[in-house]
Amino acid sequence: MSDDLFLFSEENLRRQIETAPFTKGFYTVKFYTENRQLSRTKTGVLSEFYLYPSGGTLRDENFNLVFYNSQFDIYRGFEPPHLKRK
Repeated sequence: MSDDLFLFSEENLRRQIETAPFTKGFYTVKFYTENRQLSRTKTGVLSEFYLYPSGGTLRDENFNLVFYNSQFDIYRGFEPPHLKRK
């Protein structure tokens, strides 16, 4: 596991949403991008993405779907961290 939270992986997405702001139904996270695509390598360009747990979808700044994983879908058993925060 890399210490760089901005390298795209499911684990880094999970780590970011533990402390990411949750507003309007989504978490705001950041990842490195290359040619506006998620990157698993350090590119020097950070972009914002939005994780919607009511569907397990990650969307870009234009709200285009860029990633789906059922492990982040509340309808598949995902428990959003913001509900556990005190």
